[in-house]
Amino acid sequence: MDLIEPHIVLTHDRNNFDVINLSLEKLYTRDLGMRVDITVLRSIDGENGPNTSGTVAERIEKMKSRRWKPIGKPLNFNPNPPASYNAILVPYPVSTVLYKNIVTAMETINGARVISIEQIKNPDIESLYEYMKKPISKECRDNDPNERELYHGTSGDVVEGIINRGYDDRHFSNTGAWGHGAYFADDPRKSNGYANPDPKTTRRVIFYNKVLLGIESIQTETDATLTAAPIGHHSFHGAGGWPGFQFHEYVTVDMRISAEIGMREIKLFEFLLFPLLVFHKIKYI
Repeated sequence: MDLIEPHIVLTHDRNNFDVINLSLEKLYTRDLGMRVDITVLRSIDGENGPNTSGTVAERIEKMKSRRWKPIGKPLNFNPNPPASYNAILVPYPVSTVLYKNIVTAMETINGARVISIEQIKNPDIESLYEYMKKPISKECRDNDPNERELYHGTSGDVVEGIINRGYDDRHFSNTGAWGHGAYFADDPRKSNGYANPDPKTTRRVIFYNKVLLGIESIQTETDATLTAAPIGHHSFHGAGGWPGFQFHEYVTVDMRISAEIGMREIKLFEFLLFPLLVFHKIKYI
């Protein structure tokens, strides 16, 4: 099989073909009548990032020739952070469509220049996000949770807090146009107004998030007394295009999940009737 090196064996359960562990069998080369120096292995394709050269490129071309089409968006896998850390940041590939789209959107901010885009890997927040996605989907038409990718601007210590612990509802804005909540926008120009520059570097940070909006309650006028979305809705949508509100805004509502484990209470801040997933950190000036 051309997918496996002669001196490498994939060990798996023959019943379910669960290919999990890659092992090197020292005696396997005798069965093949070959002599291979296994003390020094060549570097693995793709270990330093996505690799589309050589055999990988050939296989992609084979798929295209068979008229196979990719399903969904390309995925970039990042390993979980060490046990002592909540999250890790990985530079997002410059060549990807998403990177280019974000840069194009950020350039609508007058004078803005993107310095870096980093993908955030926080397995705890990701698990909560997927956990909350199911019940929200059940309450929506066609099981569509209305997942959107939205911007959120912030600054100071809040940046590290969001990366490591997600959006904490204890620190949501109390002075917003639609009351207590976390505010997001589909246009980075709106979020830029809340991303204050770092005093030392003058750089700013905007987060690019996945948000499950569920059923939106459309708002055409402000109401700072709101504390929860109306019955049958999951979020507020401040429709833009009217005096004082050029951009569309999306507001989360306080919902804290807590679970008892023995004598210890662990609070899981997925904060709203719909969860938020910090997706990318955009640094710009």
